[in-house]
Amino acid sequence: MATADVTVMGAGIFGLSVAYACARRGACVRVIDPNGVAAGSSGGIVGALAPHVPENWNEKKAFQFDSLISATDFWRDIATLTNADVGYARTGRLQPLADDRAVQLARARAESAAALWQSHAMWEVIPVPDTAWVPPSPTGLVIRDTLSALIHPRLATHALAKAVSALGGEVCADGPHEGAVVWATGWPGVQEVGGTGVKGQAVLLDYHAAGQPQLFADSLHIIPHRNGTVAIGSTSEREFDDPAKTDTALDDVLVRAIKACPMLADAPVIERWAGVRPRSKSRAPILGLHPTRPGQFIANGGFKIGFGMAPKVGHVMADLILDGQDAIPMGFRA
Repeated sequence: MATADVTVMGAGIFGLSVAYACARRGACVRVIDPNGVAAGSSGGIVGALAPHVPENWNEKKAFQFDSLISATDFWRDIATLTNADVGYARTGRLQPLADDRAVQLARARAESAAALWQSHAMWEVIPVPDTAWVPPSPTGLVIRDTLSALIHPRLATHALAKAVSALGGEVCADGPHEGAVVWATGWPGVQEVGGTGVKGQAVLLDYHAAGQPQLFADSLHIIPHRNGTVAIGSTSEREFDDPAKTDTALDDVLVRAIKACPMLADAPVIERWAGVRPRSKSRAPILGLHPTRPGQFIANGGFKIGFGMAPKVGHVMADLILDGQDAIPMGFRA
């Protein structure tokens, strides 16, 4: 390829989203990752694109909200460009309510959502739907929100790589660092700037609930993918020996999921997965100028919300890299 205008180090969700946004604007892009596409936590199986609760609004929540709203067009365009299935669907989410206090809090948040989300999405308290795909609720009530969506992380990341190539970019294991250089190297990279890695374990079941909303019960995301599988995750392990090994912590996740959602009791296990997610000190993404590599850029720290943040991360980073326009929230700067 010609000399790159932008070199992105890292073929995970943030790196490829930045590369895609730059390529869409006509830049010549090279993505370098010696481990391949989706080799880190972006190659996972869960894919819950869930919003922060609609209260105590701040720049992080507003940024995520804008990104979730734009996700439908973002992933549709990638699927159209590549003819690839990204597993995206905005099917909403159900959460059981354990007691009267939880009901009162959920109703207060419904009022906040009406003001903050306006007509774009809804957060409401409703009776438990008459369907098998719902967790038992002690109060007979659940939260339903229409902003939550789901995606298949592994499929989506590979589709993004195909989209970069389709736009004339290059995704490779090695190459020269030309033009503007962006570091999006996940867990190892976030450690360079004071962050850390948090291990997560998840399990994939053979259970067909495509088109149903995702569930959130006992702090677990239960995601009905369009391909006839259900993903459940995840653990949050600050200390670990083997980043890719699953163990009894995942067994506990499955037990809790079946207790919360008995319909999954007989579903065969297809895959057990473990990976390490990049977490910054503030838990917010780290975007903008790299603090230790003068003249270069960073896009890292997606942690548990990387896929939900990705459409807007790509957009604001392309603004900064190509046009010098800095719209990155202050709380996201390294």
